[in-house]
Amino acid sequence: MSTRLPSPARPDTTTPAPAAAPPLSLEERLALVNAAMTARLDEAAVAYEVNTAYIDTKPADLADVVTGPIDTPPATAPDLYPIPVAAVLQRAHQRLNSGGWCTNSLVDADGARCMLGAIRIEAGGDRRLEGDAATVLLDAIRRQFGDVDSVPSFNDAHGTARVPLRMVDQAAGLADARGL
Repeated sequence: MSTRLPSPARPDTTTPAPAAAPPLSLEERLALVNAAMTARLDEAAVAYEVNTAYIDTKPADLADVVTGPIDTPPATAPDLYPIPVAAVLQRAHQRLNSGGWCTNSLVDADGARCMLGAIRIEAGGDRRLEGDAATVLLDAIRRQFGDVDSVPSFNDAHGTARVPLRMVDQAAGLADARGL
C-alpha cells in the first residue's frame, strides 16, 4: 500500500506580483523622521521623570535669583574733539541722548533738557563758551533749514528729539572743522 503525498502547491503564475511602492518624497520622509524623533523624545522625557522622581527639590524662588540693575551713571564717551566749542557740543549731544530732550523749557521736571539747556550745563557757567556753541549750532541749523530765528524756536518746533539731536551732533563737527 503506498500512500501518496500531496504535491506541493504550485505558485499561481496567472496573478501578477505586487508592484513595488513608489519612493517617498522628501516631505514624507521628513514627516516620518519627525514622528520617530517625537516618539523618542517623549520616551526620554518619561525616563527622565522616572529616574529623577526620588530627588527632593524645592522650587527656586526667583526673587533670590533675579536682581535689578545697579545704580551706576551711564558711561560717558571720551571727547572726540579737543577744541572747546566742539567738545561742549559733543557733550551736549551725549547729555541729550542719555538725559532726554524737552521743549518749551531749558530743563523739564524729569531733568530732560532742550538744545540750549544741554549746551548751558555742559559749558559749566562759561558764558562765552556757551554763546560760541549756540552760535555754531544756529549756523548748522541755518545751513540745513534756512532762516531760523533762534536755537530755542528751532528746538520748540519739533515734536521728537531726532532732528534736534542730529543738529547738535552736526554742529560739533562744524565747530571742529572751524577750529572752535
